[in-house]
Amino acid sequence: MAISAMKASRLPVLHHHGVIISSSVSLSLISGRSRKLSKRFSLSARYSQAQDLFSSRLQTSIDNLPNLVEDIVQTSINTGPRGALRLAQGIQAFLGVGGEWLADVSKARNATSGGLPLPTELRLGLLSPLYLRRLFERMGATYIKLGQFIASAPTLFPPEYVQEFQNCFDRAPAVPFEEIQRILREDLGRPIDTVYEYVDPTPIASASIAQVHGARLKGSQEDVVIKVLKPGIEDILVADLNFVYVVARISEFLNPDLSRASLVGIVKDIRESMLEEVDFCKEAANIESFRRYLESMGLTRQATAPKVYEHCSTRRVLTMERLYGVPLTDLDSISSLVASPESSLITALNVWFGSLLACETFHADVHAGNLWLLRDGRIGFLDFGIVGRISPKTWTAIEVFLASIATGEYDSMASALIEMGATSKEVNAKAFANDLEKIFSSIQELDTEIVVATARGATTNATAVSASLIVDERQMNALFLDVIRVSESYGLRFPREFALLMKQLLYFDRYTRLLAPNLNMLQDQRISIVSNRKRKNM
Repeated sequence: MAISAMKASRLPVLHHHGVIISSSVSLSLISGRSRKLSKRFSLSARYSQAQDLFSSRLQTSIDNLPNLVEDIVQTSINTGPRGALRLAQGIQAFLGVGGEWLADVSKARNATSGGLPLPTELRLGLLSPLYLRRLFERMGATYIKLGQFIASAPTLFPPEYVQEFQNCFDRAPAVPFEEIQRILREDLGRPIDTVYEYVDPTPIASASIAQVHGARLKGSQEDVVIKVLKPGIEDILVADLNFVYVVARISEFLNPDLSRASLVGIVKDIRESMLEEVDFCKEAANIESFRRYLESMGLTRQATAPKVYEHCSTRRVLTMERLYGVPLTDLDSISSLVASPESSLITALNVWFGSLLACETFHADVHAGNLWLLRDGRIGFLDFGIVGRISPKTWTAIEVFLASIATGEYDSMASALIEMGATSKEVNAKAFANDLEKIFSSIQELDTEIVVATARGATTNATAVSASLIVDERQMNALFLDVIRVSESYGLRFPREFALLMKQLLYFDRYTRLLAPNLNMLQDQRISIVSNRKRKNM
């Protein structure tokens, strides 16, 4: 075979064993084969990578399997026979809500003509937001609490479920007084009438976990309130939360990607906080810690917390001094008790802010039912079932965060949140700051619904004006969750104490709007922000 000496670009033909082949065809065939080979190599490489990834995940799963089995076995042992009881109750609740669903399906079919399809809610069955919420309510305290968690976590759950589970708030039927009496006899170890002069059978309040009754102590005749854990609630919580924990562990084992969402961590946090609420010895310790803080700071004339009567308090029974007063949202009553509602609010702010550093724990649930103006003019802090603790790292970031809220420096705010949050990726601080500015500017635009009532006296021409604030906790939660949602969109996850602090600031913001509309709680010189106090002590 001979090839004439000329440039390759002008080579007209190739002679090969007497066969003439066009150079363009030859090159295209070679190119095609190359592409096929390249594609094969690419597919082979991707397959190899996928195989390696699968092998790696399989090996990790095999390595983690003993820990998973051990965890499940230990959790099952801790749950004990109550797990079987809760399973039976769960089946009963499932059948009950299932019956409601079948009845609604039957009604819908009878009501529709022409074979129209059933609404989506009915087609989803017990997985629909409505029927799942009903199932949670039938299952009791644990699932009501979990429903409240769903309602407060729009970044984790679809909006339809978040909206429906808002109905889980403030739904707690009272336990019959006979059951309360039984628990009192069991825990006090003696007849009730040897401890209390009387106990009011009508509860003052009934929450998902506990019930509160008014009473009077034998001998001293002091008015008290008795907080009683609802019967069987601790066993229910342990069984339910252990079950949810096991499900979360298995889910993360089967789908490792879920570990990035910290599913097990979230469940652990819920379990820890809920089990703390059912141990009244811990709540008693929280109250005494706060009272010691007030005494050491010389604040007992400005604020108080109820005295705990240890001789008639246990894990399930908490007997406390009864405080008389009105919530900080009752403007009319507050005005009749003190000359300056604004001064009372400033006192409440100073006491609470001071407790963030000077006290072992801080009150982390200062809604209107737990923060009162007492008849003697002092601020009363009630119900220490939910408290927070601030770590040094979180406090350093919160210090900057509070200062940036006051000054509107959103770049500093973004930096503080980035420092506080756990993240594994780079955060665009400028874009984050812009998003935070949009959220916080909306605080000033929140609707504060004030109901004003007037009444003219029968014998005089004087007109009494009363006003009360309609506190929409859902709106407040939505604002706070906006901050969390935007932060999580940048890969940030915050410690629990930050969430608790943020919510309390929103409560105080609402009280400020009612009692002192012109007050800026983070800039007013009469308010000692803990960050300023810390600097003075350094």
